[in-house]
Amino acid sequence: MGKLDKPILELLRESSKPLTLAEIAQKMDKPEKTIFKALRKLFEKGQIETRGRQYSLAKE
Repeated sequence: MGKLDKPILELLRESSKPLTLAEIAQKMDKPEKTIFKALRKLFEKGQIETRGRQYSLAKE
C-alpha cells in the first residue's frame, strides 16, 4: 500500500459524497498528478470506484 492510499481511503470514507480529483488534491494539499497516480492504483485494486469524474469507496 502506498503512503497516500490510507489517507485517501479515509478521506473518501468520511466524505458524505463522492469527490473529484481536484477536491481530493486540495483537501490533502498534494498535486493532482500525485493524487491521480494513487487513485489509479486504488481503482486497479478494486478499493475505489469512479462515476464520471468522482471517486468513492468501492461497494463491498
